[in-house]
Amino acid sequence: MPYYFFKSFLENKYNRTLNQLLKEKLLNNIGANNTTYLPLNFFSESRLVPSEVDNYFRQDTLKGYVHDMGAAMQGGIGGHAGLFSNSNDISKIMQMFIQNGNYGSKIFFSKSTIDYFNQCFYCKEGNRRGLGFDKPQIDDSSPTCGCVPMSSFGHSGFTGTYAWADPDNQIVYVFLSNRTYPSMNNNKLSKNNIRTEIQRIIYNSLK
Repeated sequence: MPYYFFKSFLENKYNRTLNQLLKEKLLNNIGANNTTYLPLNFFSESRLVPSEVDNYFRQDTLKGYVHDMGAAMQGGIGGHAGLFSNSNDISKIMQMFIQNGNYGSKIFFSKSTIDYFNQCFYCKEGNRRGLGFDKPQIDDSSPTCGCVPMSSFGHSGFTGTYAWADPDNQIVYVFLSNRTYPSMNNNKLSKNNIRTEIQRIIYNSLK
């Protein structure tokens, strides 16, 4: 819910759409040229993978348009969903985060901003999430392999995406899939812990 408000605040402050702001202030400057909202406006459909056969809301196969219904009702540009990318671009963004907001000799965010959004304010109350990122394990609902430091952070996406950054060990791990195709009833990715088991293998290789 907060990301609905973040989007509204930013668009009102700068009088620009979130898509325009993101490209102008970050993506173009770090060379994340494959990352955008509404990718069908910029890329051939042949470069995009389908998200779902939607027979309950849009009555169509979703390809190049956001799966999340809330973002869809915002024209495909949500503060919480709708951004399309590839693993290389996501790695650049996550690398910028673990470098305290710096990338390619440019400062995009202050270290204090990164630290604030990466802080787990209510871990003692059983809520592991930070303001801007998900955080590691504090109970059985862990989004990670259970083998990453508490300084790490990331996001586990509904459609099968996963991006995790570890500043202590300088590791960025990105996993992309379209697990909701053809149906979001497919939960094998989570049931078999595919993303976190790959993460475990990465960390075991460091020992």
